[in-house]
Amino acid sequence: MKQEDYSNAVAIIGMAGRFPGARDTQAFWQGLRDGVESISFFTDEMLLKNGTDPSWLKEPNYVKARGVLEDIDLFDAEFFGMNPREASITDPQHRIFLECACEALDHAGCNPDTYEGLIAVFAGQSMSSYLVHLYLSAGNEENLSPVETMVGNDKDFLSSRIAYKLNLRGPAITVQTSCSTSLDAIHLASQSLLAGECDLALAGGVSVSVPQVRGYFYDGGINSPDGHCRAFDAHARGTIDGSGAGVVALKRMPDAVRDRDHVLAVILGSAINNDGSRKVGYTAPSVEGQARVIADALAVAGVDPSTISYVEAHGTGTVLGDPIEVAALTQAYRARTDRRQYCAIGSVKTNIGHLDAAAGVAGLIKTVLALRHRELPPSLHYREPNPKIDFAASPFYVNAELREWAGGETPRRAAVSSFGIGGTNAHAVLEEAPAREASGQSREWQVLTLSAKSGRALEQMRGELSQRVAGVEARELADIAYTLQVGRKSFPHRYSVVCRDGAQASRLLAEGGEVKEVTERRSDAVAFVFTGQGTQYVGMGAELYEKEKVYRQLVDKCAQVLRGQIGYDIREVLYPKAEKREWAEAQLSETRVTQPAIFVVEYALAELLRGWGLEPGALIGHSVGEYVAACVSGVMELEECLKVVAMRGELMQRMKRGAMAAVMLSAEELEERIWEGLDIAAENGAGLSVVAGRVEEIEELERRLEGEGVGYRRLRTSHAFHSW
Repeated sequence: MKQEDYSNAVAIIGMAGRFPGARDTQAFWQGLRDGVESISFFTDEMLLKNGTDPSWLKEPNYVKARGVLEDIDLFDAEFFGMNPREASITDPQHRIFLECACEALDHAGCNPDTYEGLIAVFAGQSMSSYLVHLYLSAGNEENLSPVETMVGNDKDFLSSRIAYKLNLRGPAITVQTSCSTSLDAIHLASQSLLAGECDLALAGGVSVSVPQVRGYFYDGGINSPDGHCRAFDAHARGTIDGSGAGVVALKRMPDAVRDRDHVLAVILGSAINNDGSRKVGYTAPSVEGQARVIADALAVAGVDPSTISYVEAHGTGTVLGDPIEVAALTQAYRARTDRRQYCAIGSVKTNIGHLDAAAGVAGLIKTVLALRHRELPPSLHYREPNPKIDFAASPFYVNAELREWAGGETPRRAAVSSFGIGGTNAHAVLEEAPAREASGQSREWQVLTLSAKSGRALEQMRGELSQRVAGVEARELADIAYTLQVGRKSFPHRYSVVCRDGAQASRLLAEGGEVKEVTERRSDAVAFVFTGQGTQYVGMGAELYEKEKVYRQLVDKCAQVLRGQIGYDIREVLYPKAEKREWAEAQLSETRVTQPAIFVVEYALAELLRGWGLEPGALIGHSVGEYVAACVSGVMELEECLKVVAMRGELMQRMKRGAMAAVMLSAEELEERIWEGLDIAAENGAGLSVVAGRVEEIEELERRLEGEGVGYRRLRTSHAFHSW
């Protein structure tokens, strides 16, 4: 595959995860690059408190360690429309994966309620130990509804629950292949995308074992005797279990480029297969099966293995598994390259343990983060190579320390493996995201919008965003504003700030302010009011014309239509050159010019606001503003309206000249002060009216009003509109 040929590639545009020692992917990366082992080692007191049999603690082969996920008992049930009982009988695996799926969509900038395409879910989980916990703690089975308990805990309902709760209408498929589950889910999601079954897909897995604070018996099998996973090391004796979850949001690469999504990395190709029966036993790995799936993935990706500089291995640290995995990788790579020890290899299991159904997605997320940061994090506990692995003759070396990921003639490329007990193998080939064209120049001012289902959540969001935007440049601030407005759901508790740079945004967010709570969503909550003649001035909307493309295009369109009606370009009056400003001001006081000018500005502004999503539920206008309301509402076509307004202005221009004045009196009070020849043209409010008549009559009234100390203002009109 050529670098520019992404027609069959899949973009990773969002991701979320919860791992031992890390509440999110940012903390996960920090732990990886710092070489942190996030395995918990328990005291006897901790184990006894969580129900461990006291006799087990005396056994020499009882290992008191596990990869623990924090706060699995915490869940915002109300946010997801679940009552406390429903949440309490729902497996933490379902709950945590639901949270991660929601976060991944947010990270992808996708609001499922407004997204026009189909969103799919491909996911898997480990066996539900929470179900056993429920029945043991319930006292008797009568307290548990069989249907509710089944839906809340069984694997079958993981993906469809996500689709239901998040309003996703694409395929919702639960995948179960033991340890390779989540990478298989990512492969299947990619295939669904490329087949056109969906337009965006969530894929991943979750594994949470209850209770988490417990040890395990070492029996010489796949588990480590001391709670450490030493992948590829001479002293490796096995792995250690852990809890975690990961979700990635996927999209066809051409679509992601078209939609200007934030591409985190690219899946060039992937493959899955099974070992079959040609191996020593059902649970044993196979060189042949693994080599074949790696070769298939490379073929689908269309890349030479010599261009791959990192492999995130399955890497369980078992006596049998590690040598077979490296042998399979070497066999697949040797078909295309004779290079030696050019490709780094590592295993996230040395940091967080084996996450079972979530193991593959954990390795993939680690690799994506490494590609983005252009660093290779260390694979832990490696001192000397497993004597059964001939690294010197292979393309690989174990990356045991943090190092810069150097570039080359091709983009940085990596591969991820995940192999399940029973022989279902998965392999994916990744590439760093291509350089994206920077966002264009945006508006000087931005609106940052936040919404949440509770005031407390909104406060937390506000604080996090305040830190996030503190040092961002104007273009990035515009991107953030866009994503917050378009790529997020709207909730009742809302807050916004208007700002022009990151520092100002950070300060305003930190200072806080009034939070709006929307209790009812009404389609008629906004009305557009269009003014009439008398408010016009040269330069109306000049900044909008200069900086807003849509506004400018609409003004230009109106000017072209009007040219044939009025014989000149209305833009020369609205936005004149400096030397023609005095002429333009004189022209704009003439009715035949004023009325078309007001129409053009109000129409363009209304359509600009509608383009921003501010759709009016009602429209009302005064005088020439009525025509704008008629046009925006669809009662009249634009060209028809422009012709009528131009003719109206021309006919009005032929009438005798007059004057109008706004007076700070009620209609009744003004009626007492006028005489024949003057008319009340408009009653604008309890203490504001408009009078119209001959120029000399208006001048006389103004002198009398001054004598009484009554405020007034002459309107910029050439005629006495709305009068005799």
